[in-house]
Order: sequence, then C-alpha cells, then structure tokens
Amino acid sequence: MALHFLMLLLVVSVVAAEEEPFIGVNIGTDLSDMPHPTQVVALLKAQKIQHVRLFDADQAMLIALAKTGIEVVVTVPNDELLAIGQSNSTAANWVSHNVVAHYPATNITAICVGSEVLTTLPNAAKVLVNAIKYIHSALVASNLDRQVKVSTPLSSSIILDSFPPSQAFFNRSLNSVLVPMLDFLQSSGSYLMLNVYPYYDYMQSNGVIPLDYALFKPLPPNKEAVDSNTLLHYTNVFDAMVDAAYFAMAFLNYTNIPVVVTESGWPSKGDSNEPDATVDNANTYNSNLIKHVLNKTGTPKHPGIAVSTYMYELYNEDTKAGPLSEKNWGLFDSNGEPIYILRLTGSGATLANDTSNSTFCIAKDGADPKMLQAALDWACGPGKVECSLLLQGQPCYEPDNVIAHANYAFDSYYHKMGKTPDSCDFNGVATISSTDPSHGSCIFPGSLGKNGTLANFTAPSMNSTNSDSSAYNLQKCELRIRSLLMVLGFILCGVVLL
Repeated sequence: MALHFLMLLLVVSVVAAEEEPFIGVNIGTDLSDMPHPTQVVALLKAQKIQHVRLFDADQAMLIALAKTGIEVVVTVPNDELLAIGQSNSTAANWVSHNVVAHYPATNITAICVGSEVLTTLPNAAKVLVNAIKYIHSALVASNLDRQVKVSTPLSSSIILDSFPPSQAFFNRSLNSVLVPMLDFLQSSGSYLMLNVYPYYDYMQSNGVIPLDYALFKPLPPNKEAVDSNTLLHYTNVFDAMVDAAYFAMAFLNYTNIPVVVTESGWPSKGDSNEPDATVDNANTYNSNLIKHVLNKTGTPKHPGIAVSTYMYELYNEDTKAGPLSEKNWGLFDSNGEPIYILRLTGSGATLANDTSNSTFCIAKDGADPKMLQAALDWACGPGKVECSLLLQGQPCYEPDNVIAHANYAFDSYYHKMGKTPDSCDFNGVATISSTDPSHGSCIFPGSLGKNGTLANFTAPSMNSTNSDSSAYNLQKCELRIRSLLMVLGFILCGVVLL
C-alpha cells in the first residue's frame, strides 16, 4: 500500500510541475496527397501528441485542432514577413485573423515569426525584429501576450566555433539583429527557438563527428567529447549544440533565456551520397531524442533542465524540393502508416506510433536473464498467457532458452492487452519491435493477428496475484511451481510487475 501511495505522489508531483518538458512534432504540407485536417488531428490524438508546430496558420487546420487541448505553434510565413515588418496594422490584422479568431478554442501557445530568416532570407533580416515586436504588440492589444509567446526559429549554423561549446558565439555580422532580438526575448519572457540537426553536422564533419555521437548512442568515457574550458563531458551532438547556444547568448550577456528546439530529426532515406540516411538510424536518433528530452537529463551546462523539442516531422513530404533525404524526414506516410516503429519502452505513450498490426513485444537486448525469467513466469501465471506452446514437444519449445520463451510470452500478453505501450514493459526488460520473431512452426500472436485468427483473450487484472496456473491451462507442474515462486518473490521484495 505504501508503495502505491509513493507512486501516486510521484505522478502527482510530475503533473503539478509548472513546466514539464515535451516532445512535439512539425507538420509540413508538401505532400502529393496531404491528409485532410481532420485526419491529421485523428492521427495526433491516436499518438497522444499534445504539441504541434505549423509552418503557416492554415484555417482548416486551426479549426480541426479546436477543442482538442493540443498546444499549437503557428507561423508567419517568410513570404509575409516583409509586409508585416513594415506595417503595424498588417501585423495586427494577421494576429486578429490567425490567432484571436481561433483562441481559446484552439490552444495557440506561440507564434514563429518567419523561419531561419537570417540564413534563408537575409534581405528580410532588417525588418525581422520589427515584425516580432509588431506581432507582440497586437497580442498585447488583444490581452493575449501572456498566453502566446513570440519568437523566430534560428538555424544553428549562425553559431560559430560551436565546439567546445564554451567558446561558441553568434556570427558577429548578425549582432545588429540578434542583440535587439535577445533583448525582446528576455523582456517578454519568451525563448530562443533553435533548429538543431545533428545529421547535417555529422554529414559536414568529414568524419570528425562519429556516427554514434550524432545518434545519442552510449559512448565509453574515452570517446566522450570534453570541453577543455569547462571540463564538461558531451555524449551527443544535440546537447553540444544546445549548450553552444546558451554560451553564445552568455557571450552577449544574456543568461536567462531558455532554449526550445523547434526542429530536429533524422532522414530515413537518402541519395547514394547519403549512406547514413537509413530507417534504422532515423529510428535510433528519434527514439533516443524523445527519451533524452522526456527523462529530463538536460544538458551538461544545465543538467536537469530539459529542452523541449519539436521533431521534424509528422509526414514524409514527397513533393519537397532537394535531395531524396528532404522528402524522408517523416514519422508517417500520407496514409498515417508509420515509416518505422519508434523504440520508446518506458517513455510513455506519446509517439509510440504503433498504428499497424505488425508490431511485437520481445525481450530487450542485454536484459538480465533473471529478470527475464521472473517476467516470463509472471506472464505465464498471473498474466494469464496461454504458455502451453512453450512446453517440451510443442512448437515454441525450441530454442529452449529464456529469451526465446520470454519473446513468445511477452508478445502474447502485449497482443492480449490491445498492444498498449505499457503492456510491453515487464519491469523494463521488454521492448516493442516491428520484426516478426516467429520461427518455424512457432507463430507469434502478432502474425496470427494479421490473418484475423488471433484468439480472443480476456484481460486479467494488472495487479493479479492468483497463481493457480490450472486456471490458465498451464499443463505442467513445473510452470505452476515457477509461478508460485515468482509471486512469493515479488511479495517478499515488494516488486510489482506491470
């Protein structure tokens, strides 16, 4: 009882925190078959995505997002920037039409004034700060300035000498724009919007940046990058770039402006000269990015202060100009089918993107065998999984090892529980996979489900401790004894699986 109460307190404290880090997604529209806004919103709801960034202020999209609670960032497109930056009334009309008309039904929380203006539209740089201030003034006039922040996404390429981060500084030729912009961000309580793409940093480094360092993969201590000035250790490009932005702002005497990453991701396909634009690398980067943000690791300069991030992007944009990789940053295709299944066990339900029938629950690589055995016993006992196929002489007995048997039991339970992300955890030793683990005559429930022949299970209580294995059609005394021992062990140790 005490354990459950402590867990409840933990959940309440997390929910009560004023500013929890989040993962959002960018929604681009360069698709030959762009889904209808209602379809887009249906996908967002299914994936429990609560934060989105639009590259415009599409009226149909804003209407579809109404009353969903999803937090929305809208954008003043670059081609409208010059007009708004030269006219206070034009800015007021834009805010009236695209924000006031939809708020609060549509939960608009921020406005991006242009996107990477300083690097893609330098002729508009001189009016950028004016445009930001005019938009903000219109929000003030509508009494929305506290609810809706105003900023502009910057390319990380404007940060020079980004490693070591402590030596980073903004391109000095842009200071005439950046200094008044930072003044505004500080005085209005807004944040620096930064686009961070370790993929490009890796591609342009000519081998200096290791792939594992770009992908958030674990590094041995001797492979970590060390800032010689601060002695801070960096294990990934993302953190190094974010800290470089913090140091660059500090160089100009701005030390209390938070960073929000408005774009980050990895392409799943590329041209022949982009060999590292692969499905596996995209999955690795985005899965690790999500976990890194949501576990509130923070950066070496600001540990524990997570950097909320918008992933680039929701859909593959097949009509986008440029190399093949430009069309393949999406998590889903235009039909809402996942390009890959993110590896997110333990990170909650956000963006689990399990929308197909071809997902399976298997043992994690390197999982402790004793933990696997305990989880296997639970699944075949209180979990009410039909484990008779694992008995000697049955189709799934071979190979006779704990990993193979756990794979079958985990996947059976996962499908029995409707493939919810938390049903594939087993105290941290299981993970969701898109690879069918069926072998020979041992067909896993996920494979059966594709043919519509998956048995109709009745879900057990998640805290069930009934160890009468005869109720679950476990035909061998060995499994009965294992289940009893497992439950006894959990009672003694105070451990609750699932």
